[in-house]
Amino acid sequence: MDTNTLHKPPIHFNQMSWYDRFIVFCGVGFGSGLSPKAPGTFGSAFALLFVPFWLQLGLLGSIVAIVLMSLVGIYICGHTAKVIHVHDDGRIVWDEFAGQSITLLPLLYLQQMNWLWVIVGFILFRIFDVWKPFPISWADQKVSGGFGIMLDDIIAGLWAALCIFIIHFYFLT
Repeated sequence: MDTNTLHKPPIHFNQMSWYDRFIVFCGVGFGSGLSPKAPGTFGSAFALLFVPFWLQLGLLGSIVAIVLMSLVGIYICGHTAKVIHVHDDGRIVWDEFAGQSITLLPLLYLQQMNWLWVIVGFILFRIFDVWKPFPISWADQKVSGGFGIMLDDIIAGLWAALCIFIIHFYFLT
């Protein structure tokens, strides 16, 4: 994902229909993706506000909610990219919401949802989202549209979640 927003065209909310404004507002993470620097990091940090929601839902409820968030995100990210005329714009961070939330699922399973583990999950997700090892890089480069915008972050979230399991089981048990 291109996170250099300094050379991106501005988003003109006042020139959009109310529907487009709503979808774009969701796509830019309720404004968290509009940070001039590191919008993906701000979007991922904003996603940490979902932690109490995931705790309330429990593991199975959170999985269902994250799957729905991801499916809806395909439309939200694709429509936002279409409206602002930039594919996978760094300001689109709904995909970070889903990827960061996936990262935290093992913490629910392991009943380790404390702020230290949440910060570890945040850092791991950001590393994978920025570094983009295979297959994240493949998804980022080869899959287009809203599905492509979502897919690389979903994979980054899965990689980060796997790392949390590995750290927990091989180093802490």
